[in-house]
Amino acid sequence: MKPPHRPDPVFSRHCGLACAAWLSVGAFAASASAQDWPQWRGPSRDGISAETNWSPKGAEAPRWTRAVGLGYSSVVVAGGRLYTAGWDEGKEHDVIWCLDARSGEELWTHSYPAEKWAKYHGGGTNCTPSIEGDRLYVLNREGRLTCFNAESGGVHWAKNMVADHGASIPTWGFAASPLVLDDMLVINVGSVFSLDKAGGEVKWKSRDLGHAYSTPLDATFDGRACLVVFNGGGVAVLDRADGNVLATHEWKTSYDVNAATPIVIGDRIFISSGYNHGCAMFRFDGESLSMLWESKVMRTQMSGCVYLGGHLYGFDDAVLKCIDLEGNEKWRERGLGQGAVSAAGGRIIAIGGKGDLVIVEADPTAYREHSRAKVLDGGVCWTMPVLVDGLIYCRNSLGTLVCRDHRVE
Repeated sequence: MKPPHRPDPVFSRHCGLACAAWLSVGAFAASASAQDWPQWRGPSRDGISAETNWSPKGAEAPRWTRAVGLGYSSVVVAGGRLYTAGWDEGKEHDVIWCLDARSGEELWTHSYPAEKWAKYHGGGTNCTPSIEGDRLYVLNREGRLTCFNAESGGVHWAKNMVADHGASIPTWGFAASPLVLDDMLVINVGSVFSLDKAGGEVKWKSRDLGHAYSTPLDATFDGRACLVVFNGGGVAVLDRADGNVLATHEWKTSYDVNAATPIVIGDRIFISSGYNHGCAMFRFDGESLSMLWESKVMRTQMSGCVYLGGHLYGFDDAVLKCIDLEGNEKWRERGLGQGAVSAAGGRIIAIGGKGDLVIVEADPTAYREHSRAKVLDGGVCWTMPVLVDGLIYCRNSLGTLVCRDHRVE
C-alpha cells in the first residue's frame, strides 16, 4: 500500500567542520578525475574502476569507520570528497553526508524528515547520489529530488516527483539513482523523466514502466542514443531524445522487483533478477527485443553483475558465480551470503552479505581468491563496494561505512 503523501517539510542543513578542516581538503575539484567514482556503478556505469595500481591484500585494520545511518546507499567520490546517504533513526531524518574521502571527517551534512520504510527489511535509504562538477543530485525513496552545491551543501533546487509529477511510490520506495547525461538528469520513478539538470524542469516523460528499483543505463544502438530500463513490468528500450518506448519485453517477479541495472554488450542486453526468476540475454535490432536465452543460472536480487573479459560475475542469490555470455556456469563459491560486486584491475571486489570482503581474480577458468577479510558486522551487506585511489569503501544496512586501505606501498 502506498503511504499517504506528506507536504514537503522545510530543509535543514548543518555544516560539519571549521575552516581549518576545509583547508585540509584543498580546493574543490570542479570536474571528476579518472579515478573518481561519480555515480551509481562508477564512471562508465558498469561497476568497473579503471584503477590498476592497488593491492588485493590491503591493510589489516580499517583506515576509518563512520556511522552514516540506516540504508543501502552506496558512495560516490569526487575531488577527494565522499558523498552518501543514510536514515537517522533518532531524528527520523534522511541525512546526506559529505566526508573527506581519506580521513572520514565530516565536511557537511543536510537532513530532512523521511519515513523509515522498514518493510520486511531494515529500512532506510535506497538511492545512491550522483555528482557532476559542483552539483550533487540526490533522489530519496519517497520521490524527493534535490540538487545540492557539492562543496557547501547548499540547495540549488528541489522537486518532489510524487507531489509535482504524480509518481506513485512502489512497495519498497524508489531505489533508482539519478543519472546525469549531457544536459539531462534522468530520473526513474516508474515513468522515466528527463529533467534539465540546471533547474529541474521536465524535458520529457516516458509512459509508466512499473515499479522503479533499477537505475537506467544509457546505450547507443546503431547510432541511436537510447536508455535501457528494467522496471517491474520488464525490460524496455527508450529513445533518449524524447522518451518514446522503442521496445519492451515482459519480465515479472514476485512483488514486481527488478532491481539490477541491465548490462549492454554491443546489441545485446543482459538482465537478471531475484525471486527465483533468473536471467536472460536479449538482442535489440532497433525495433524489437528478441530473447537469445533464458536461465536460472544467475539470480541477482539486489546489486547486479559486472561484465569483464567476456564473462559475467555476480551473486546468484547467495552464491558468487562466473558465467559466460551463453549462460553457462564457469565456477561458483558458496558461503558468502547475498552480496554485491564491483571490479578493478582484472579482479572482482565482492562484499558478502555477512560482511566478508573478498578479492577474486577475474578468471573464468577457476575461482582464485587473493584475500578475504571480515570488514563489517551486523545487518546485511547488499551495497556495492567502491574502490577509489586505492581505498575500498564498504557499507552495511545498519549504516556502518568502513574505508579499507588497499594502496600499494
